[in-house]
Amino acid sequence: MADAKTPGGDPAAPVNALNKLPTRNNGRTNERARPPGPEQARRGNNESPGRSFPPKLSWPWVLLLIFLAVNYFVAPIVLPDNNDRVTIPYTTFKEQMQRGNVAEITTRGEAIQGVARSEITWPTTGENQKKSTKFDTRLPSFPDPGLQQILEQQGVVINARPPDEGRGWLLTLLLSFGPGLLFFGLLMWMFSRAQRNQGGMFSMGRSKAKRYAAAEGVPRITFADVAGIDEAENELVEIVDFLKNPEKYQRLGGSIPKGVLLVGSPGTGKTLLAKAVAGEANVPFFSMSGSEFIEMIVGVGASRVRDLFDNAKKEAPAIIFVDELDAIGRRRGGTGGVGSHEEREQTLNQLLVEMDGFDARQAVIVLAATNRPDVLDPALLRPGRFDRRVVVQRPDRVGRDKILRVHTRGVPLAPDVDLMEVAQTTPGLVGADLRNLVNEAALLAARRERNHVTRQDFFDAMEKIVLGPARAMVLNAEDRKRVAYHESGHALVGLLVPEADPVQRVTIVPRGQALGVTYSRPADDIVNYTEPYLRARIQVALGGRIAEEIIFNMTSTGAENDIKQATNLARQMVVRWGMSPKVGLVALVGDDGNEFLGGFGMGREHGEAMASIVDQETRRIIDESYAAARILVERERGRLGALAEALLEHESLDHDEILRVTNLPAKPHSGRIDPTQIVAEPVLQLKAADSDA
Repeated sequence: MADAKTPGGDPAAPVNALNKLPTRNNGRTNERARPPGPEQARRGNNESPGRSFPPKLSWPWVLLLIFLAVNYFVAPIVLPDNNDRVTIPYTTFKEQMQRGNVAEITTRGEAIQGVARSEITWPTTGENQKKSTKFDTRLPSFPDPGLQQILEQQGVVINARPPDEGRGWLLTLLLSFGPGLLFFGLLMWMFSRAQRNQGGMFSMGRSKAKRYAAAEGVPRITFADVAGIDEAENELVEIVDFLKNPEKYQRLGGSIPKGVLLVGSPGTGKTLLAKAVAGEANVPFFSMSGSEFIEMIVGVGASRVRDLFDNAKKEAPAIIFVDELDAIGRRRGGTGGVGSHEEREQTLNQLLVEMDGFDARQAVIVLAATNRPDVLDPALLRPGRFDRRVVVQRPDRVGRDKILRVHTRGVPLAPDVDLMEVAQTTPGLVGADLRNLVNEAALLAARRERNHVTRQDFFDAMEKIVLGPARAMVLNAEDRKRVAYHESGHALVGLLVPEADPVQRVTIVPRGQALGVTYSRPADDIVNYTEPYLRARIQVALGGRIAEEIIFNMTSTGAENDIKQATNLARQMVVRWGMSPKVGLVALVGDDGNEFLGGFGMGREHGEAMASIVDQETRRIIDESYAAARILVERERGRLGALAEALLEHESLDHDEILRVTNLPAKPHSGRIDPTQIVAEPVLQLKAADSDA
């Protein structure tokens, strides 16, 4: 399926014809009519029914008063006034002055502040004693004519500056209430941002669904943007027809399916199909991923489900699309820690209630997408919830051609571009892959300063996607020769084994994480794999290792990925596909496709004897494939050397060049070679201009 366009053209608002649906509650919403409760009667008409706690006008002021009150009492403790003067009686002041302990004083009116030469302790006894060289006191109301004489005799400095009055009232007010006001202002700023972005600080339980509606002048996504998956598209035409003409079905008592489950591999276009349904019906489209329902706090997911359905009912007819449904729809009662699935199961329960609770006449249809339908809870799949299951398959050759035509609408193509040829060389690719291929080809053409995208741009882009980007890596002569023979071994076995896929390209230019790559693709789409074909895949994977052993009489680490591929294929043949006589027709894999390897708590369903047989049969298939491939490589050692020499000279060879070097005939559509057409000796007839290196 093709992801024809970016989500720029989205479904628009509902048309007037859809407003003919039977509604309740005075036509404002499609919710079930409920009698006004006592709380609504108390509210009257002055308060909006959608208003939630806390009230917008009361709680901020209460919060502000609390902050200010706490700050007023805490501020003096945290930020005390640095007044370290000790207050002493006037008599004590005269005694200290007569002892010569007073160094200077400052006076204003009856207030006296001074500095002593040594610390003064007051009170002299008790627990609240304070020691300081700074002091203050007050003159008595009756005159003391002898004070000035004593000051002059003791040499006390009488300052002209005003006394220290401590912190001013403005600073005291700022320190008392400023931090609280600052914190409150920061809190309100955060609240306003949260309200703009997600509906408020107290909206954790609100749905995060994105509502798509076509803007003026922006085209909607319709079925014209979907190609290559006609079967899935036809299944959804009825849904669109119901949303456009609901009375046609309702007059006969029929009801549309409440839920449609889209099942398919990643990238096949499930999301695009859902948007196309909404675009064709011209109704609002609410999209949300299954993982967005789940939060750390239990109950939030269920609240978001309720809010999502409430919003959709208000704008009915509408479509709710839940992507990756398996994130919340997994089978309940699975293994795990205590409480580990409580939030997910509560969310799933609420989804089941909502889908079972709304009336089909409300025209709210739930579309969901998943690539793991086997793990979904059975309650989701029963009639009345997800009534219909639509399988979105990978596109075939004709479908890929249609997808490429959709994606190349705005791409100027050169006359030598044949989209059917490109589609034939891309088996197994889905809509997202093909879109990426067109984009990469356009980028390559722009980088080469061309005005059109050429055939070579498409195949270079395909090579970059499949084989990986080329790396500027310099190999020494010995490593380069080893890589050339290794890749030649893969290519030669692929050419000689009848059931193997035709070899399209072989290169010793480092790409991705590989030092060399051999690219093979089937002549046509394969939907059923035979045992000879799987064994041929294993033989091709081991061909590189065999070539190294024959030529260099030693092995290297270059066959690591080849060994992994061969082992995985052989093991799947034994445990999944019943291709081992000793194991028999016994499935040894779980519902998720993983093998029951055993161990404590792993749920193994076979014993140690069967596990040993599985290992033995896996080894037997690999050994037999290795022996068969080695016979071919040893017999055609001359062709192996010719192919390696051509790779060392040209670095990359395409299909025709490989056949010309090895002097082997091309495989027919069936993939089999007529042995009578094999020439005895290889012929090397390549020119420098023939290479893409």
